[in-house]
Amino acid sequence: MLSLRTATRAWVALAPLLAPAAAVAADLDARTEITSRGTIITPSSSLKLAGQAHTNVKIFVARGRQASVTAPYGNFETPASLACVYGVTKRVDHCNPTTLKTINTAGSRMIAIVDAYDDPNAAKDLAAYSNQYGLPNINAGNFAVVYASGRRPARDLTGGWELEESLDIEMAHALAPNATIVLVEAKSSYFTDLFNAEKVAIKLVEAAGGGEVSNSWEGSESPTEAQDEAIFQGQNVTVFASAGDAPGTGEPAALPNVIGVGGTSVNRTANGDLINETSWYETGGGLSRYIGTPAFQSAVTSVVGTARGVPDIAAVADPQTGVWVYDSTPYEGANGTLVGWIVLGGTSVASPVAAAIVNDAGTFNASTTDELTEIYTNLGNTKAFTDITKGPCGNNLLGHVTIGYDVCTGIGVPVSGVGK
Repeated sequence: MLSLRTATRAWVALAPLLAPAAAVAADLDARTEITSRGTIITPSSSLKLAGQAHTNVKIFVARGRQASVTAPYGNFETPASLACVYGVTKRVDHCNPTTLKTINTAGSRMIAIVDAYDDPNAAKDLAAYSNQYGLPNINAGNFAVVYASGRRPARDLTGGWELEESLDIEMAHALAPNATIVLVEAKSSYFTDLFNAEKVAIKLVEAAGGGEVSNSWEGSESPTEAQDEAIFQGQNVTVFASAGDAPGTGEPAALPNVIGVGGTSVNRTANGDLINETSWYETGGGLSRYIGTPAFQSAVTSVVGTARGVPDIAAVADPQTGVWVYDSTPYEGANGTLVGWIVLGGTSVASPVAAAIVNDAGTFNASTTDELTEIYTNLGNTKAFTDITKGPCGNNLLGHVTIGYDVCTGIGVPVSGVGK
């Protein structure tokens, strides 16, 4: 396995033959954050590109540890710990990921995941994840890959979108193990292709009798984005999107018929016992420049004014308190060696986690707007959501994390199936 020093040499935006060494080093430096706990890497797929969407995933390498390992270790989140933290299962054993083994057995109908490019190892990786944690076996009855254009897409040569896809399907299966998971692969990360994939995903969920669609990608807002609302709606379909990994708003999370999901840090003692959940300092969110206040946010106009506020809710996203994911596609393509069990974060985690929790509730509201209305009706209901009132937040345009709604964690994090 790689040492941290060796691994960081492999984290480049382009293969060595495609970029001068100096440019590679500069790009790596721009995407690397050193903290007291370890190293956070932003994959090149999470960089903003004009006209395209980007992922919201980050890699974490704990201090003194290897970049990827053959088996999970330590205090990072597992299916059992996540289910415990968010009240899907009973809160016992301090929701400790090193000791807690009780997995969630809920979930039904369908969760569709929309991503770009092809992950040829998606089914194999999900099966490995399921086997590790005792989740239902993966077969043709509970997992499928659908090519939105009708043809298998090309692969992302950086490995970033494949990493995203493994993350998304594994989080959905972790929290809603009895739901059918469908990975809908767009031809590319251009909006036209992702929007086409969204339409395909929504039709699939409608045909399954209802469920959720999760989008861990985003792009810049635009003056004409309101025209895209129709793309993100379906009968008995609830749509989720990551709020981003930097201050500000993006599409699709800012649309009024999409649930924007912000990020938190799940704080634990040295031995893994749950302390609390706080705002993640890099979570996306803020006030939309182009979408007005939707009716379901009428109770929080003192915060959002006349604009759409993002996010609506939040879940784990801090890579330093991240989740274990299994990915067998080498990160950074043919030259990459980051393979196996990896700790990931970013609001790319939060979106499928939230979608799965809502799936577990079994309500299957008629629309995302109905779901949002129910969520905001439960603002302050401690049996439904925990209000996050502590922690740093880069989205401090309106202050900081506070009691009630804020543009860091929305109305809070889910704690049960109530209000969903």
